[in-house]
Amino acid sequence: MIRFGINTLDTYDVNHKTVLCRVDINQPIDRERGTLKSTARIEASVPTIRELSQRGAKLVLLAHQGSDIEYKNFYTTKPHAAVLSDLLGRPVRFVDDVCGPAAREEIKSLKPGDILLLDNVRFCSEEQTLFELKLQLTHEQQAQTQVVSKLAPLADYFVCDAFAAAHRDQPSLCGFEQVLPSMMGRLFEREYIVISELMEQPVRPCVFVLGGAKVADAFQMMDTVLTNGAADQVLTGGLVANILLLAKGEPIGSGSEETIHKFGLEEMVPVAADLLKKHGDKLILPATLAYMEEGYRREAALKDLPKDAAVLDIGAFTANQYADIIRSAQTVFVNGPMGVFEEPETELGTKVVWDALGDTRAHTVVGGGDSITATTKYEKTDLISYICTGGGALIRFLTGEELPVVKALRQAAQAFDEETP
Repeated sequence: MIRFGINTLDTYDVNHKTVLCRVDINQPIDRERGTLKSTARIEASVPTIRELSQRGAKLVLLAHQGSDIEYKNFYTTKPHAAVLSDLLGRPVRFVDDVCGPAAREEIKSLKPGDILLLDNVRFCSEEQTLFELKLQLTHEQQAQTQVVSKLAPLADYFVCDAFAAAHRDQPSLCGFEQVLPSMMGRLFEREYIVISELMEQPVRPCVFVLGGAKVADAFQMMDTVLTNGAADQVLTGGLVANILLLAKGEPIGSGSEETIHKFGLEEMVPVAADLLKKHGDKLILPATLAYMEEGYRREAALKDLPKDAAVLDIGAFTANQYADIIRSAQTVFVNGPMGVFEEPETELGTKVVWDALGDTRAHTVVGGGDSITATTKYEKTDLISYICTGGGALIRFLTGEELPVVKALRQAAQAFDEETP
């Protein structure tokens, strides 16, 4: 069966077949204890893993752990195997190798129904962002990298269930589709459906709430959803709001401007100005902001903000204004917190918004790592209609861009003959 031009798990018979499955189970790590601080993404991957194992696949899981900008952020996926074993109620083997002799021997020894998790694919240099951005390999060239050329000959099929990483153009995500019949997993399929519906037929009024620090993608997405009419209003917080306020000529404090400079986001100010010119009536910016002074939270209207302030949250007035809009909406999409919600002094804006998400009768969709963390922190998981594992991928999808992994999976669907189980 094909959906969106991509093979699903219903397309091929995997019984007694070796299946490579790329998942995104990247989670916050407690390095001192060697444990995971959250298991949300692992839990989301379980349906695909369980189904493939129960259908008799010899299942090999590939995953990354840690930000791929700095090597010090990398960590082994060994703790993930233990969590998966508990969630599945069956052993999940682990090997501290990715595509070397040890990994290949473990794969060859698998029996139908067995599950093996390889170590962090980002231990391979070809799986890192610098490699991706500098070399910009085509998908055909990615098939020649070590991780693909060493593992693909041992497998019959490839499954990608890593929607959260679908905006990445890396070998373990886009290379296997060139040489193996490929499918999307159940999580990938579900997230594609939910987000497509959000774009194409939201129940109105439809409100987007955008915060956090992924400014470039957020602005592109805002332009798309406001131009095509998917969103009726966009509520803003975090760095997204700060740059919009700066573009509008509002004071945000020298501390906030230094943060924008630190992240190299000055080039986004004219982009924000253009966005305000086109959609200013639908963009809701904070009227009050919060900052820290002598260890205490302070709030001020824009005109009263100290010149040296560093904005860390939206103010209570703005948070309550946003909450009222969310409670009166019919569809709400949220990506990114309103401020530095990890600290008690600067979490008010995010907490008030998440409380409203729990109260509203609207269909609510929350996406992105920080947003999932906030949902867990404020105990709203059971009250959100759908929690999407994707952050960057989700935003890119909502800009209308064809994601690299989606492109690779579609190419595979055309290149390999369909075979129903």
